[in-house]
Amino acid sequence: MQTKAALIQLNASDDPVANLPVTQGFIREAAAGGARFILTPEVTNCLSSSRAHQNAVLQHQDDDLTLRGLRETAADLGIWLLIGSLALKTGDADGRFANRSFLIGPDGGICAWYDKIHMFDVDVSPTETYRESDGYRPGERAVVADTDFGRIGMTICYDVRFPYLHRTLADHGATILTAPAAFSPVTGAAHWEPLLRARAIETGCYVLAPGQCGSHDSHNGKTRKTHGHSIAISPWGKVLAEAGDQPCVTFVDLDTSAVDEARHKVPSLTHTRKFSGP
Repeated sequence: MQTKAALIQLNASDDPVANLPVTQGFIREAAAGGARFILTPEVTNCLSSSRAHQNAVLQHQDDDLTLRGLRETAADLGIWLLIGSLALKTGDADGRFANRSFLIGPDGGICAWYDKIHMFDVDVSPTETYRESDGYRPGERAVVADTDFGRIGMTICYDVRFPYLHRTLADHGATILTAPAAFSPVTGAAHWEPLLRARAIETGCYVLAPGQCGSHDSHNGKTRKTHGHSIAISPWGKVLAEAGDQPCVTFVDLDTSAVDEARHKVPSLTHTRKFSGP
């Protein structure tokens, strides 16, 4: 089966109210271009490093204006929509948020949701450090979801560095892996494409990775930069489409027969062996 998909690259601010109509505009542009499956990046609603600001503007899932608005847009257009992730309040006692991805069906219903499992706690350089687990609590379950064009395996950003998650998703029938991101420019320049290509090659899946891009100003005066370069990878590991460093829509044609072909040539998913040690 053939399907046209579209990756939406955003330069989200830390204002969910301002971000929503921008995102909806790109979704409508993608649908007008023929896309049936449209994907947005990580933290589509609010890109912020200030917990105080997040506490002021974020909402719980049932009240979230971005989720409600994008569900309505998906229903209006009759498209499948992967909301890369939303930053959401939770009922956790420590006040940490969820980094949650949603698959929305053509009727606007929530078909599946996934909380990011692996937290980006790294020291990229002396001046660029991240402690995602300070503000977000990690998820605990892997998620696959069925569509009429393939089974989706859901991941978010830093998850890309953990092959076992993607192998598990493929072992449970995923043919398309989604990897929405807000990737660091430093690690992005070095690792973004090779990691995504590796995950596609290892699993024989399409990998669709919409990203945040550019400089993101915030209310606390700090500026964060993201890599952009939203990318679509074939099950054979070929780059099918790639964006630059500006907000845009990038189209890609998917064909489920390419999954079967790649897995027939190299059936590594069937070659798993148990071993002991070291």
